[in-house]
Amino acid sequence: MKPFLFLSARPEVEAVGPEYESVRRAMGLDAGRLEHLRLDVDPLGDLRLDDVAGVVVGGSPYNVTTAETSKHPVQRRVEADLARLAEDCLARDHPLLFTCYGIGVLTRVLGGVVGTEHGEEAAAVEIRLTPDGVADPLVGALPARFDALVGHKEATERLPADAVLLASSAACPVQVYRVGRRVYATQFHPEVSTHDFVARAQVYRHHGYFPASELRAVSERLAAASVTEPQRMLRRFVELADA
Repeated sequence: MKPFLFLSARPEVEAVGPEYESVRRAMGLDAGRLEHLRLDVDPLGDLRLDDVAGVVVGGSPYNVTTAETSKHPVQRRVEADLARLAEDCLARDHPLLFTCYGIGVLTRVLGGVVGTEHGEEAAAVEIRLTPDGVADPLVGALPARFDALVGHKEATERLPADAVLLASSAACPVQVYRVGRRVYATQFHPEVSTHDFVARAQVYRHHGYFPASELRAVSERLAAASVTEPQRMLRRFVELADA
């Protein structure tokens, strides 16, 4: 069977390995079937989509709304690589799932609008599927309402014209959408357990997702949350890509 590819874009090395492991566990794959490329270290190059069953893009502290003149050259290269990947997967109808940061990249590629109005602090929030989400082969594997873990400063403010809205939350209208048949983007983190997210909060306590002085309270709130469903989305992504 073909391997899957996980692309990460986190310069914080202490967060890279745990994110990969979270994604691998949620997908139900062994390490031999989930390849990993750090886009913050190595360019994507000429990826042969025929060689992989599907691609998952992880999160990042990068923000697409940062002024282009203020973006680090690595971030600009990462976003160019991800934009090219999105265009290739759309053209080939190849399975691709963007998470968190990546939804902003895809939204811009498709002509939507990304802004800072619908940011969410690190927390568990209720996600509600739209009717299209309930009927979707990937997202429809989840309950109509479930809790997921979020933490982002920007979000999609205007959905791309060709996108189908699949899920929303009270504070963030665009939580999941699909473009074409097999390209998806999710604002929430489908891969993490509450334990994983507490550890990630420790790494990013000075990045503005919440006041650093509130780390203990945030960690306790996250640890007390019941988040059981989102990881099924990644397992379902594997099932559909392998079908």
